[in-house]
Amino acid sequence: MKRTGIITDSHSSIGREEAERLGIRVLAMPFYIDGTCYYEGVTLSRETFFEKQRAGAEISTSQPSPAEVMALWDEALMEYETILYMPISSGLSGSFATAAALAQDEKYEGRVFVVDHGQVATPLHRMVLDALELVEKGYLASEIKEILEKAREQMLIYIGLQTLEYLKRGGRITPAAAALGAVFNIRPVLRLETGKLDAYKKCHGFLKARKTMIETMQQELKTRFQRAAEAGMLYLLAASSASAEETENWRREIETAFPGLPVMLDELSLGVSCHIGEGGLGIGLSVKPEFAAGLC
Repeated sequence: MKRTGIITDSHSSIGREEAERLGIRVLAMPFYIDGTCYYEGVTLSRETFFEKQRAGAEISTSQPSPAEVMALWDEALMEYETILYMPISSGLSGSFATAAALAQDEKYEGRVFVVDHGQVATPLHRMVLDALELVEKGYLASEIKEILEKAREQMLIYIGLQTLEYLKRGGRITPAAAALGAVFNIRPVLRLETGKLDAYKKCHGFLKARKTMIETMQQELKTRFQRAAEAGMLYLLAASSASAEETENWRREIETAFPGLPVMLDELSLGVSCHIGEGGLGIGLSVKPEFAAGLC
């Protein structure tokens, strides 16, 4: 029996093909669209999701049922001695609290470790890869959980929005604010840090929003994250809910602004896209967990 397996959910932006290649399991997240339940990447494709969103469908995210979570754990425990379960951040969903309670059951105690890592989307994707590296280095599941939770504060991502419509639908802004934003071409930049999504800056036009994100990230590398950057212990991240062409342009823009730093670029998970809509672009960073935890 293998020592440690890893399970995450589809909020990580990890698709089925990559999951198979990495040797991990990904729990598909449920979405309700006009009252019908769909599962990301299983019965709900990105194309269908955005088609329905554009058409004005009522879309909401949901937690997986305890039965679905435990069934996946039981399957993995037939192959692994211990499991690291890495769901969406506790700051964005109740999934973590539910899983943590389930893990207290005698059946799972000491075998299932639920990680409160504070991540979602590309930062969570990156942390799953970090966890795999720690497994390869021989760390125990309990040790990896501790390292990842110590590293949770050492990440952030900025997300630029093309529209205020979905913030309005989600109740994050008023209809009046959304209407004024449309009139004055306001494109907000949001800041996602340790699982909390907050407003960062209002920009006039999306080109200004893109420039703001790049310049802000350059400043972050010169200040808060300077030591990690100089030590080569930092990852540059990007995400997109935009078209393939605009996504590739965004990648080139980042690579030009940060020469020599490889960029990990994902399609933005549907759980985040649900709240920001199509056309969103993000840039972020995370520090390698061992460095953030003071182990190197």
